[in-house]
Amino acid sequence: MKELTISEVAQRAGIRASAIRYYESVQLLPAPRRVSGQRRYDEDVLRRLAVIQLAQRVGFTVAEIRSFFESMQTNTPTPSQWQQLAQQKLAEVESLMQRAAEMKQLLLQRMDCNCMELEECMDCLLSENCC
Repeated sequence: MKELTISEVAQRAGIRASAIRYYESVQLLPAPRRVSGQRRYDEDVLRRLAVIQLAQRVGFTVAEIRSFFESMQTNTPTPSQWQQLAQQKLAEVESLMQRAAEMKQLLLQRMDCNCMELEECMDCLLSENCC
């Protein structure tokens, strides 16, 4: 299997080399083999980077992603670990969606404020029946 340099990995994964170094520092990627001080990666790192990127897109934190990868190395069945993490994240997403809907409703209700004075406007914005 051909080994890749950090710049080759970065280019193929569509990310910066600094992101790869960061993922190594937070233990999302294993430390690569070094040749004359330069990092060398197996092509398998591309799949792992793709999983990291997907997990980030759906809102997983670095700690959650690391926990998932760690569970793959232990006796914990990966599907059950993934399902548990996904259910927790789904609950967070549902909560965020509810909060966003409430924010939108408050903004829409108070968007038409036509008050002429700051004090009047503040009272209006705080009331249930603004303007």
